[in-house]
Amino acid sequence: MKLEISDLAFSYEDRPLFSSLSLSVKEGEFVSILGPSGCGKSTILKLLTGVLKKESGSVLVDGKELSGAGGHFAYMPQNDLLFPWKNILDNVCLYGRIHGSMDRARKEALDNFPAFGLSGYEYKYPGSLSGGMRQRAAFLRTALCEADILLLDEPFGALDVITRGEMQDWLLTMRERLNRTVLLVTHDMDEAIYLSDRILILNGSPARITCEISVEEKNRSRSWLYEQGSLRQTIYWEIIKTGGKENETV
Repeated sequence: MKLEISDLAFSYEDRPLFSSLSLSVKEGEFVSILGPSGCGKSTILKLLTGVLKKESGSVLVDGKELSGAGGHFAYMPQNDLLFPWKNILDNVCLYGRIHGSMDRARKEALDNFPAFGLSGYEYKYPGSLSGGMRQRAAFLRTALCEADILLLDEPFGALDVITRGEMQDWLLTMRERLNRTVLLVTHDMDEAIYLSDRILILNGSPARITCEISVEEKNRSRSWLYEQGSLRQTIYWEIIKTGGKENETV
């Protein structure tokens, strides 16, 4: 197992957010955490990156207990956080600059600009790019980190509906190229269904994983997604509202 979280406990302002949260992610798997606002989805990612400190429980990566933030995780927040005074190439090479491998980072970035739909924007500044293009740049910056697990915190949540759909389509085509283990936090049911191998429903107080749904469809498309009304209804009514069933497969 690539990532294992067991009996994680964390409180916020004296309120137990988690008391015994457990979940796991396999090597190369794309897993989404889906749940209502305020249930603690983003907090899980912050605990993994070390921004917040767990009270108890264990986090294992490749079977070894995680000590501190380490280099296993690359985190992408909802906002792109690009530096407006730096061009796009310099922005996406931030990891290389911090870790003293700027030349290698620039070469790798330039090699990946076409795949990320950023050709011709290498020396542009963030203010001249659309919201979708900025998120692609932020995604490339995350992908260039030497980490084997990508943590995506509602990365398309700030975009308009049309651009968000385009970015989801793009990410679906990029999954194989990225070749990473991905943990996505989202409140968008369609996004979770469209992109995930598994969907974990986080609910309750203290929050726990109340349901796990496997999505086994290999040939995904918007047409396929629009046909998933039954699954969407199951997620909304039987799981998010009532705790629902333990496991389902699509």
